[in-house]
Amino acid sequence: MNILLAEDEQQLSRALVTAMKATGYEVDPAYNGQEAVELAAQNAYDVIILDIMMPKLNGIEALKQLRQQGNKAYVIMLTAMAEIDDRVTGLDAGADDYLTKPFSLKELLARLRSLERRSDDYQEDVLNFADITLDNDEQRLESHNSIALSGKETKLLAYFMKNPGKALSSELLLDQGWDKDDEADETDLWIYISYLRQKLRSVNAHVTIIGEKGGPFTLAQTTA
Repeated sequence: MNILLAEDEQQLSRALVTAMKATGYEVDPAYNGQEAVELAAQNAYDVIILDIMMPKLNGIEALKQLRQQGNKAYVIMLTAMAEIDDRVTGLDAGADDYLTKPFSLKELLARLRSLERRSDDYQEDVLNFADITLDNDEQRLESHNSIALSGKETKLLAYFMKNPGKALSSELLLDQGWDKDDEADETDLWIYISYLRQKLRSVNAHVTIIGEKGGPFTLAQTTA
């Protein structure tokens, strides 16, 4: 999983980043709420960990901006024991979970593993972006008309639709579209990107995938 950690205590941040990377996760650190919002606007994250007490934007303010921007990443809030009202406010603002400081590193890693297992099995039934709709269950793309997709096409398009406007690397897309034991490379990805472009055109969608072979690739809205 790709994780954004927003924590202004640099010693704690370094320890958490080191532990999560050692587990196999990709982690970007941010040291204030504004930096977290800016990184999340540029990059695709599966999980965002936000400390409530941060400079520039606190965790609640940053969370509100993320949700207003349409960011659907799973958000874990880090709160002090006395911040009960902030925990409630955070959950109301769109947080998915919280950890109370001081917390066990083992507990954080256990929650991430649990989330990773759930995300492998869970997929939103229907996704929307601009004038396209993706039905994951039916593996169908709809706009002015509809067309069937393969399983890999569905996985890739779903990830694009969860992260519109972001430059997604080939490595990241291969991780999303193919199982860990599949032998796939940038050529395979390019072929499926080409398929998706053709199918977006075939339903007359005002949406396309921008990028050349090797990536990065971006799902973008086009003019009529």
